[in-house]
Amino acid sequence: MQRRPPLGRVILDVEGLELNVDDRRRLSHPLVGGVILFARNYQDPQQLRALTASIRALRSPELIIAVDHEGGRVQRFRRGFYPLPPMRRLGELWLSDRGAARAMAHSAGNIIALELTAHGVDFSFAPVLDLDYGNNTVIGDRAFGANPECVTDLAAALIDGLHAQGVIAVGKHFPGHGYCAGDSHVDIPHDNRTLDDIEAADLRPFAALLKDHLDGLMPAHVIYDQVDPLPAGFSPFWLQTQLRSRYGFRGVIFSDDLSMEGASVAGGPVQRAHSALAAGCDMVLLCNQPAKADELLAGLLYEPDPRWEVRIESMRARPSVATPEVLASLPAYQVARETLSALV
Repeated sequence: MQRRPPLGRVILDVEGLELNVDDRRRLSHPLVGGVILFARNYQDPQQLRALTASIRALRSPELIIAVDHEGGRVQRFRRGFYPLPPMRRLGELWLSDRGAARAMAHSAGNIIALELTAHGVDFSFAPVLDLDYGNNTVIGDRAFGANPECVTDLAAALIDGLHAQGVIAVGKHFPGHGYCAGDSHVDIPHDNRTLDDIEAADLRPFAALLKDHLDGLMPAHVIYDQVDPLPAGFSPFWLQTQLRSRYGFRGVIFSDDLSMEGASVAGGPVQRAHSALAAGCDMVLLCNQPAKADELLAGLLYEPDPRWEVRIESMRARPSVATPEVLASLPAYQVARETLSALV
């Protein structure tokens, strides 16, 4: 039997509500392994099902389909989807009722997983494991809170909810993006703390969840000046010495979006991707810049790695529900919505 070519290690976005000629050309490129969707790609549940079906029909094996669907202000699909609260709301409840907060976090994970898989999406880049120091508006209420124990407890519950419905969890932004004030979308943030200081706080949720809960991880486009001169997503120290060797993480490492200003220290799109892969990333994301996506696909080179093929298969959802019609009557979905409704 002829062996199917493996998927590539690049995740790209698409331009609109349905695939155009350029989308199809890019996604058919052998270097591409996945797609990330945004709010501009969503109109309603029926349109989303059609879009994901057309993406899956392009390739064999099928491309992985992902989204940022955390809740609060980072929820790409809204009309027809449950309005998830910002994770800070769960953290505030945790301070007075830990059991109720954990139940709601688990329900949020259930809802995210069930709704996404019913519409053909494999996973969300979630949960956020950053601590909210009140310094960084791009993190802000996306974080569960400032207390490492709270973040660990609620993230574990949310991840258990995702896993219960066949969806992986991707923690972000390793080793912590909440302390520095800069926004890596438009700036190159710097965190001047020592490694000991970071380990005593921001790294605690990651360290607690890496082995038994997290399937994937996204490093921050942040430079931790007293630790390493490179942003974490381009740093062999953070990704190999720390993440792989010290903490024993065996899941998938995704770069953050290489079009962000925080990635500019590595050069152009091809140089950024090469640097991220060399540092230890398994997949690289490039979003919102079609011309640079073409440049990346024309210039990226890497050696095939059998370990990668195993990791990419682990990202696929294993859903318990196949269609939105079945979802509405599913007891697990109804219970999760009822549990979370008290907070929403």
